[in-house]
Amino acid sequence: MRALNDRYETYTDEVRRLLDAAFSVMRRTGSVSPRVSEIVREAGLSNQAFYRHFASKDELLVMAKADTPLGQVRRWVEGILAQAVDAQAASSTRPFVVNSLRLRDQFRDEVQRSDERLKAPLRAALAAVPTADPARDTEAVYQLAMGRMHAFVLQGERPARRDVEHTVEFAIRGLSHGT
Repeated sequence: MRALNDRYETYTDEVRRLLDAAFSVMRRTGSVSPRVSEIVREAGLSNQAFYRHFASKDELLVMAKADTPLGQVRRWVEGILAQAVDAQAASSTRPFVVNSLRLRDQFRDEVQRSDERLKAPLRAALAAVPTADPARDTEAVYQLAMGRMHAFVLQGERPARRDVEHTVEFAIRGLSHGT
């Protein structure tokens, strides 16, 4: 258990360092789109560390734009639901959603690693929210967002802005209730 706690603290620290580095590079260069190499150099981390937590520079920048932990949760949920909002992304995502249980059963370790990478920015944001149980809260928000996204993709339905906002506000109210 200690090793898991140490890893969690390390990952949380890495995400915080990457976010801080992105802000620092943007302030110094005046660019709103710094290169990943600049961010990792500023953070003192590797590309591997960057991609362990973020699928792309855009994902990091979305998280970085939020100035509070709950703002970061908001951006994370919106990012997950964006896969259903964008027709092309939904079309590309649909085969994975349809086969998700079979893939999870056949490729358990790979799916778990992928899930953990998706959860890392959320977990880092929730570490700064005084909730009763950040680990469970991370899982609950993850399941809520992914479940909603899967439902929209399976139904071939694009969520309206109010649908996304409702899901976000539901998650935020649940997290705020614990404080």
